[in-house]
Amino acid sequence: MPATLAYYLHDLNPEVIRFSKSLAIHWYGLAYVLGFYCCYLVMVRLARRGYGELKAEQVGDFITYAALFGVVAGGRLGYMLLYNFSEFIRNPLIIFKLWDGGMASHGGIAGLALFTLYWSWRHKISWTGLGDNLVVGAPLGILFGRIANFINGELYGRPTDVAWAMKFPTELHQMDIRPSDWGLQAAGDVFPQHSPDIIALVNQAPDGMQKLEAALHPVHPSQLYEGFAEGAVLFTVLYLVRTQVKNLPNGILTGIFFILYAIARIVCETFREPDSSLIIGITKGQFYSLFMILIGLAFIAWAYFVNRKKIPT
Repeated sequence: MPATLAYYLHDLNPEVIRFSKSLAIHWYGLAYVLGFYCCYLVMVRLARRGYGELKAEQVGDFITYAALFGVVAGGRLGYMLLYNFSEFIRNPLIIFKLWDGGMASHGGIAGLALFTLYWSWRHKISWTGLGDNLVVGAPLGILFGRIANFINGELYGRPTDVAWAMKFPTELHQMDIRPSDWGLQAAGDVFPQHSPDIIALVNQAPDGMQKLEAALHPVHPSQLYEGFAEGAVLFTVLYLVRTQVKNLPNGILTGIFFILYAIARIVCETFREPDSSLIIGITKGQFYSLFMILIGLAFIAWAYFVNRKKIPT
């Protein structure tokens, strides 16, 4: 067997269950639901232990509105402005076509920050104190989102020969290969959107799988790297700091979140295939993360020079 066949060939179905031709539950949507629910559980636990001014019975309303007006609206608008601006200008209504995909984590984080600012003003509680609880649970949503990216076969990594490298059939969308080149018939002479459908089509040709395996490059499963670093590790660090460090000024934890998330994103994106043009030689994700470090430092400076004075000694 050729060495190229030793790598795992991604064939995961992005749908959890399909009810009809036009109705299905997708892993990506389920990831959002699980992320919001887990963040809710974390914030309730912190509230009951006396962290922050938001009461446990208020967390449900906060998470519901934060999910809708912060993560979803911010994430979608961020994607349009940061990654798809030219098409957004031509047709602004595409911002409502959520079913076509396209969410930016930087936009979601910015949306959450702005919504949290509004909520704290509306309910007369500390913005940074509310944010410190929110950022503890937020990485769990990032974790589930990256797992969903992996299941969808999107945002895969750069070519590599490491033993755990994988092959993603969706890479064909970036190649100058048409189904008819392999003697296959497909609508519009383009490959289907998802890995299982691509593999099913390719299997119609006697030597289709051999051609597929030969065409695909083994790449880093960078979605899993990001899920681990930006999600699991970041959650663990923030939860331990929140619960183990006493008399922490409001805003310190929010600043730590921005800085550590940005560092994790910058590092992990060195393994990720750029999905858009570069800026000054680095990916857009890395470039935008540089500003998150500055924002994080600003939160910490504010906490140290202003909020520290409010802690009883």
